[in-house]
Amino acid sequence: MFHVKLPGHDAIARDPAEHHTTHRIKLPQRVVERPLRQVTRRLAMALLVLALTTFIVWIDRTGYHDNSDQRVDFLDATYYATVTLSTTGYGDIVPYSDSARLTNILLITPLRVLFLIILVGTTLEVLTERTREEWRLSRWRSNLREHTVVVGFGTKGRSAIQTVCATGLKPEQIVVVDPSAKVIDAATAEGFAGVVGDATRSDVLLRAEVQRARQIIIATQRDDTAVLVALTARQLNRGAKIVAAVREEENAPLLRQSGADAVITSASAAGRLLGLSVLSPSAGMVMEDLIQQGTGLDLVERPVIKAEVGRGVRETDDLVVSVVRGHRVLGYDDPAVGKLQLTDRLITIVRATPTAVVAPDVKPLRRD
Repeated sequence: MFHVKLPGHDAIARDPAEHHTTHRIKLPQRVVERPLRQVTRRLAMALLVLALTTFIVWIDRTGYHDNSDQRVDFLDATYYATVTLSTTGYGDIVPYSDSARLTNILLITPLRVLFLIILVGTTLEVLTERTREEWRLSRWRSNLREHTVVVGFGTKGRSAIQTVCATGLKPEQIVVVDPSAKVIDAATAEGFAGVVGDATRSDVLLRAEVQRARQIIIATQRDDTAVLVALTARQLNRGAKIVAAVREEENAPLLRQSGADAVITSASAAGRLLGLSVLSPSAGMVMEDLIQQGTGLDLVERPVIKAEVGRGVRETDDLVVSVVRGHRVLGYDDPAVGKLQLTDRLITIVRATPTAVVAPDVKPLRRD
């Protein structure tokens, strides 16, 4: 039986009250007007239609008959426009000339229909909102392929998303899973789809379409949660690349056995960086620069180009750190590297170019 070491007090663990027994999918919200602004705009349109109808009746007032005083003034025109647009129609003021009746057919009747559409527009919008949301969700599911699932939207999860987005990955290709509805609201506000729920449950990961995901990033607050998520995700998707973060270094082997392809120990990595900065502040600055994506120096993985085939590592234009050959990662000074092959991939240090478009086959090697 494996034992997962947990920190005595997890200061950033979520409050149990934030966990929800129900789970749902939240897509990025579209930018819509505020309710008060919508009501104000609809009211202004209704008043404009009313004023236009009153003006039409007033211009052709000689063609209308008032049963009370036999003539139509401006107040009568406003009154007729009001009862006509609201389809009340008391019949005390009626059009009797041919021009007035023709105006009612061609102009006032369409305005009456427009007025009713404005009045019931808000109600219709509420009734169709659910149908429209279900249609968006269905289209999202059908189009989601080769995406990235990020479990946990804390500091580590956000940093991982920023890194993968810097390589050209679109926000539409990222799905965030978190048990807190507030956290998912923050994710959708940034343009990512979100699933509220416990990622250790297979039905929650299935809602995130993890079975069709290309890569899975596990950035949970607890190591035992990360192990369970990795086990569940690997069972649902045998081919996805799974990268996970743990707080305690002795839990890393267990996470690898659970299906993670790469495990990052956040506490040990931070400690080593602190120690390096004490021994050599300049070296610490360089390492911190490499960790930050898009500024200064970047650590990237790229394929070997045809012009480099048959050359040595030091004969390339870039600063090569390692060579990936098959499933082995060889150092730049490893005699086994020999000459570069077309199937090799190079891990290089390059100058960051934030405005440049990163090629799809170039992968950043940042880990938080």
